[in-house]
Amino acid sequence: MMVFKLIKSAQDRWRAVNPPHLVALVRAGARFRSGVLIEQPDEVPA
Repeated sequence: MMVFKLIKSAQDRWRAVNPPHLVALVRAGARFRSGVLIEQPDEVPA
């Protein structure tokens, strides 16, 4: 019962994923800064 109450109270503070279409990018390893996707070039010049 105590674990249930802890999870229930923690759930009230969790933030929902507003743009669910970005979840795939996060899982693929995309980087975000302040909610903005950071575009990185494929090749770094030497």
